[in-house]
Formats: sequence, C-alpha cells, structure tokens
Amino acid sequence: MRENWAAHHSTTPILHYPITPFLSLDDPLPRGQTRPMKRRHFLKSIAFTGAAGLILPRTRLFGANAPSNKLNVALIGTWGRGEAHFAGLAQENVVALCDVNEKHLAFAAQKFPGAKQYVDWRKCLDQKDVEAVVCCSADHTHAFVANWTMNRGKHIYCEKPLANCVQEARVVRATYLKNKTKLATQVGTQRHEYENFNRVREMIRDGAIGELQEVSAWGDRQLRKPGYLPAAGDPPKDFHWDLWLGPSPAHPWNAEYFSGASGMNCLQWNMYWDFGSGQVGDMGSHTMDIAWNAIDADLPTSAEGKGDPFNPEVTPVKLETHFEVPANDWRQAIRVSWYQGGAMPESPVRYLDLKKIDHGALFEGSKGCLAADFETRAVFPHGNQADLTYYKPRSKSALLPPLGNFQRQWINACKGDLKTSCDFDYAGKMIEMMLLGLVAYRVGKKIKYDGGAGQVTDNPEANELLARTYRSGWTLNG
Repeated sequence: MRENWAAHHSTTPILHYPITPFLSLDDPLPRGQTRPMKRRHFLKSIAFTGAAGLILPRTRLFGANAPSNKLNVALIGTWGRGEAHFAGLAQENVVALCDVNEKHLAFAAQKFPGAKQYVDWRKCLDQKDVEAVVCCSADHTHAFVANWTMNRGKHIYCEKPLANCVQEARVVRATYLKNKTKLATQVGTQRHEYENFNRVREMIRDGAIGELQEVSAWGDRQLRKPGYLPAAGDPPKDFHWDLWLGPSPAHPWNAEYFSGASGMNCLQWNMYWDFGSGQVGDMGSHTMDIAWNAIDADLPTSAEGKGDPFNPEVTPVKLETHFEVPANDWRQAIRVSWYQGGAMPESPVRYLDLKKIDHGALFEGSKGCLAADFETRAVFPHGNQADLTYYKPRSKSALLPPLGNFQRQWINACKGDLKTSCDFDYAGKMIEMMLLGLVAYRVGKKIKYDGGAGQVTDNPEANELLARTYRSGWTLNG
C-alpha cells in the first residue's frame, strides 16, 4: 500500500477539480528562454515538520546549503533532460559530468565548471567521491547505468523508462531491493508531484466510484517512422557514436537521430526497438503512473496486445495492451489496460469524450467512473443507487500531504530516510508490466505470466522476447 504518497479527498464530492498548472520538465521552452527552476521556494514545512515524511539527515548542521550537507552528484547526459536538472543540482556539489557529445559536455561545464568530465559513463561511475547519480542518457542504457550505479553503492535518479525489456526491469528492481536500506532511487516521472495524483488515489480508496473493477490509461502521441535511418556520413569527431549505441546492435550514423530540440530529442529515436520502447516507455511511464499510484498493483498474471502490424525495426504507434492484475487487501482482481496512438478505451458515459484527454486514465467502478489527466479529475456516478452516500471523503487534515519538488524529494532521501514516491520497486513493476504488453503484442496471443519467476508459462516464443541481446563487451550487471 502507498498511503504515504496518496489517499483521501477533502470535504464534499465535486465533479471537477482543477490544479494550478506549471511548466513541466518535459515541456519544450520557447525560443530564447531558459528553463526556470520549478517551485523555487521549496516548502519550509517539509524541511522542519513531518508533513512530507522526510527525516532530516544527521549531518545537517547549518541548514540545507551547509557544505557538510551537500550531495556529491554525477550527471550522466548533460543536455535535454539533463538540462532540466541544472537548477536543482546547483544546490548540491556536481562533481562529475558525462555525455557522449563533447559539445553537450562543454555546455554543462559552463554551469558546473569544477566537475570532472567524461564521455564514457562506466568510467564516470568509478570516480570515488561520487555519492549519487542522475541518469539522463538514452533509453536503451538506463538499466545499465542504474544497475552499475547501485552495484557501486551510489544513489540514483534515473529518467524514464527505467528499462527497455522485461529482464532489465527485473534485474534493476532486484538490485534495488537488495540495497534499499542503503540507497535512494527515483524514476523520473516528475508529474507524480502534481497534487492531483494524491486526490485521484484518495477518491478511489474512499469509494467515490464504488468497488474498483477496471482501470485504463492512454496517450495519443503519434510519431510514425518506416525504419532505422540510413547511413549518412561519419559522426563528428566530438560525438562518440559507439558509446551512444552502447549495448545495442551497431547502426550507421545519421545526424537526424539528434535533430530534435533540447528535452524533446528522444522523439527522434525512442520508437526504434534497439533504442527504446516507443510511447510505452515514454509517455506510458508518465500516464500509467496516474493509475499505478492509485491501485497498489503487483505484477500481472497475464498480458495480451494488438495494434499496428509488426515492424521489426519500429515499435507500434497504435497499440492496446491488457493485463490481469491480482487482488490485494482492499480491492478485487482488476483488468488494467494501456492504449496509444489512436486506440482508446470505450467511454462508459455517452457525454464523456475521452478523446478530449490526450493523456489520461479512466477508473471504472460499481457506482461510477473517474476520468483524470495529470492535473484534473472528474467523477461520473451511474445507476439508480449512485447517490454518493457510499462515498466518505476524508477530512482535510487526513489528506495526503503535497509531495513537493520531485527531484528534491530524491535528494532529501539520499541525505535522510531513503524514501521516495517512485522508487525502483514501485516504478520497476510498472514498467515490467508495460514492457510485457509489448511481448504479448509481438507474439499475437494472450500469455500467462509468473511474476515471481519472471517467466511466461505458456509460450516459449514470448519467453525469448523478455530479454535483449547485447553487443560484445557490454554487461547489464557490471
């Protein structure tokens, strides 16, 4: 159960709850502007009360910015998502920078001139004074950086997706579980800090839609590519293409893989099987988090999927996957679904147009449904008995407290009680389920899954797709 990070509604049931929006770390910047620090004035009450579940570290002597209390951090991937971390990390000691593009290294060095510089993250992790790592590398290397970092006893914040196949998710989660009494981890689904996540969970747990029966999440981003880009000359001398490829199979250089804007360039390559998992790992990580936060789910017992015809080079744009998730101590077994690229769940209410929500979640229960995006939610009772007398909203004092700044939560956890809202157990299970859906899509059949063993029990072909094959010289458990 996750009552620490979400669980109750205020006073009277209302159909729509807007949350004041602010700039997402994923949002592109207008031309000529620099990215502001999010929530610059971090709530003082979080540092000095127990409201956010944070414990002051024993080393704290003269306040949060005392030299003795600063964390020694390595930033791996210094442009795009890495740039979004600059403001928060500037409050700590950034002692190492790593990027395969030396221009991006130089860009970050302007902000952190005292940091040592690397082009190979494996060498960066061996720097002795590094205590914590922020990983903003390409998707297909996330699990590698995460696992290697934890094996060296260092805390890690890893951008989503945590893994690129089921086996990677399982290996990283297992390493975390062995070290969770020593290490703080966080997966970069930073929208989780929106208070709407708490309110959605509270309403589901407090019975706003009756007994939970089914949950769906979806995203409507559609980026179609025919296949890997053709060879187009040689990489620049200051771009280490072989290191960018890392554990993935060799591919020829093409500058179009890196033609996107800062913070959005992943959309130039994450749809290719060797480099990512498409929208399953991209916005799927963010949007399924709305549902995952509310349902206290374990790994599914089955998966099925259908979508665009299989392309061996490119992940599907249109896709729907469905999972059977076991019961827990407060709800029955439920069906959980993911839709993308134009595939959508059927609306349970004729006047609720789910297509108006480009990324959202739908919770269906015995008394009604709840539809949500990242920052708002609405309840739709249904049936003659749906009079809301069964809904017992919790008092304001019992509401889940604001999480505060998502990155800061991890930094404080590194210095204190190690607890975060999206650690590698919580997020690891979620991405394992999502990636299992891609396996089911590829074999074209419903598959049964043993989450304890990490095995498909009724389809040998599907079992072979749980893992990736890596280039010689690269190991996940280094």
